[in-house]
Amino acid sequence: MTTSQPEPARPDDRPDARPEGRPDGTVDGRSGSTATEGAVEQTIGAHGRAVRAVFRTALRDVLVLLGALTVLGVAVGALVAGLPGVWGALLGVGVALVFSATTVWTMLRTVDSSPTTTAAVVMASWLGKMVVLIAVLVVLRGMDFYDRWVFAGVLLVGVIGSAALDYRAVSRGRIPYVDPAAR
Repeated sequence: MTTSQPEPARPDDRPDARPEGRPDGTVDGRSGSTATEGAVEQTIGAHGRAVRAVFRTALRDVLVLLGALTVLGVAVGALVAGLPGVWGALLGVGVALVFSATTVWTMLRTVDSSPTTTAAVVMASWLGKMVVLIAVLVVLRGMDFYDRWVFAGVLLVGVIGSAALDYRAVSRGRIPYVDPAAR
């Protein structure tokens, strides 16, 4: 017994599946993106500019925080533990920089990519950061030229502070939900 159900629509069957091309054969004015390559969600336009502004704000704020934390951490580390405290503060800021800034930077670099590409790049950068962290901690485990408490304190302040600044940038960002020009 068969039923007379319609066949499910494939993405290629929709009339709006492929964006309209320009007379020069490109979709967005860049070579290599022709209308025959298929639909890829792009954030070009007002939405893309707004998203970039949010990520630039987050990256700028993180860099300012880590710069101030470097100065403060080195001063406090020197007062608390001398030269090992200075090294602990510098190492803590370096690890916080790798962890905090690389995620925002990869998001900024992949704004115009598809969500799948963005997720893959962010996941790869996260995996790379984990490998770097484990390697750094293994190398530093047996060394005593830095103060571990200063390192941990500066790293903790750097990572929590950068997460708070990322949240602030995203929550204050003015990203439009609709693009009136797209109609």
